[in-house]
Order: sequence, then C-alpha cells, then structure tokens
Amino acid sequence: MDETETNIRLPRKVSPIWGILASILFVGAVLGVLVYFGVHEQVVVLLRWVDAQGFWGPVMFILVMALVIVFLLPGVLFTTGAGFVFGVLEGTIYVVVGSTLGAAVAFLISRYFFGHRAAAFVRSQAKLNLVSQEMTPNGWKIVLLTRLIPFFPSKLSNYFFGLTKFSFQGYVVGTLIGFTPFSLHNVYLGSLAADITTLGVRNTGRTPLEWTLYGAGFVATLIAVVYLNRLARRALARYTDTDNLTEDAP
Repeated sequence: MDETETNIRLPRKVSPIWGILASILFVGAVLGVLVYFGVHEQVVVLLRWVDAQGFWGPVMFILVMALVIVFLLPGVLFTTGAGFVFGVLEGTIYVVVGSTLGAAVAFLISRYFFGHRAAAFVRSQAKLNLVSQEMTPNGWKIVLLTRLIPFFPSKLSNYFFGLTKFSFQGYVVGTLIGFTPFSLHNVYLGSLAADITTLGVRNTGRTPLEWTLYGAGFVATLIAVVYLNRLARRALARYTDTDNLTEDAP
C-alpha cells in the first residue's frame, strides 16, 4: 500500500476573543428578553427558591451539570446560571465539580462499555493511535490543554479519551484544572447578569467602588482566558507535531 504523511491538526484556529464576545452577546440577549417581558422580578423568586434548598441546592445543580456533559447538551445556560444563582466563587466550584464529574462518567462509559471494536478502531487509525500511544505519558497535560481551547469539542472528547490509554486519575486532574478558567469566565458573566437584572428589585449591597472592582475582576478574567488559550495552543502544537507519522492509505 502507498503511505501518506498525516498531521494531527487542532480545530480551526479561532481567536478566544470571539468565544468571549459570543458568550457576552448571549448573556446580553437573555437580559434583553428578561427586561422586555418584565419578568426580571422573577429572578429574585428563583434565587430565593434555590437558596431555600440549603445543602441540596448545590447538590442538585452539580448532578444536573454532570448530566449535561454526559448527554452532550449545551452547557452555557447552566454555567452562567450558576453565577446567576450562587455567585462567582460558589458557582465556579459547582460548575467545575459538576463538569468534571460528568466528564469522568463519560470517560468511564467509553472505556468500559463501548467495547473492543471502538478501541480497535482507535488503534487502527495512525493519528488516533498516536494520541493513545505516544501522548499517554503526558495524558493529563493533553487533556488540560484541550480544555483551554474555545470551540474544541470537549464533550465528545470525553468519550474519545476513554478509548485511549490515558490514566483515569490523570484525565480527572487535567479536566478539573482545565475546566476552571472558562467556567470562571461564564460564571462571572452570570453573576454580573444577576446583579444587573435585580437592580431596583433587591439590594445588591454594592458601592460604586465595589462595582468598579467587580468589573475590573471580570476584565482580568477575560485577559487570563485569552492568555491561557494562546499558551495552550502553543503547547498542544508541540505535542501534536507529527511530521514523521504515516498511515496506510486505502
């Protein structure tokens, strides 16, 4: 058979700024709908209901977030919603824990229930086999870096990583760390939305100085996300430099 050179390529390079702008526009659209229909007062009712659940409120949210990951559902509504309901710190913790739990479940489902045929398919493809064999010692780093790239199909990759020889412990560590920056960004958006939509309805207790610091924190989060994304792309490109890799052509 003829042999053709094959390179692993990252998803089409998209500036993280576009992802950030898209999420901001999404939250802005949600706010517009709330204000237009005059239902922003109901946000307070929702906040009080969730707060009234005590211990079970966060537990229910974490489980729902895990199911979102397992069933490949859009997660932005839940990540921004966490900031809307729980605030930045608690919301980020619940989102990261729920997302990591869901990713771990998807990984285990793939590893133990997809069967040998799926694993054999991975081994039969040169590009996929490279990920499984050559990158296994750095598996947790690969997982972490993919989590830092916007528009990377992270939910699908949970199932793919389960077919590799990456260790489960390393996968969980890489996922936990890698999910944090973008989760923080989205939760921050939701928290800002909560304060804005409840102005005049409940007392946020924020002084002008606190609002300034809050906004500065959000800007700092954006800068950190952009910077981490660029670092991740450079690092992942080094791991996926496969100029000498060949696979059989049909």
